[in-house]
Amino acid sequence: MSLHESGQMYLETILVLSKTRSCVRAIDVGEYMGYSKPSVSRAMGLLKADGYVTVDGDGGISLTDSGRAWAEKIYERHHILEDLLIRLGVDPEIAAADACKIEHAISDTSFAAIKRHMMIYGTKQK
Repeated sequence: MSLHESGQMYLETILVLSKTRSCVRAIDVGEYMGYSKPSVSRAMGLLKADGYVTVDGDGGISLTDSGRAWAEKIYERHHILEDLLIRLGVDPEIAAADACKIEHAISDTSFAAIKRHMMIYGTKQK
């Protein structure tokens, strides 16, 4: 199933937040992304309806298996692309912003080629 860029960003954010928190709530997602409560609420409703997240009775958001797969895919793309750009001499802040844009548009084929290249020619500098 296809997922729009905004949905991918929400899933990636939930994944990132879940690495440092035992419970992720909509307010955490909104603060992290700089979005309003109504925007986050709408997005969570759509992601829940599409089977990417579950929300428990206390408002805790969890990724489903398909949601986690998408989130991990985008998270990996972001970090590998950011690392590549930094290695090419791009300022880290610009590299992070550009990686965030590219991660959603790049084909699986092109990303796989970049990933192979990065694996062959060195380890991450971070």
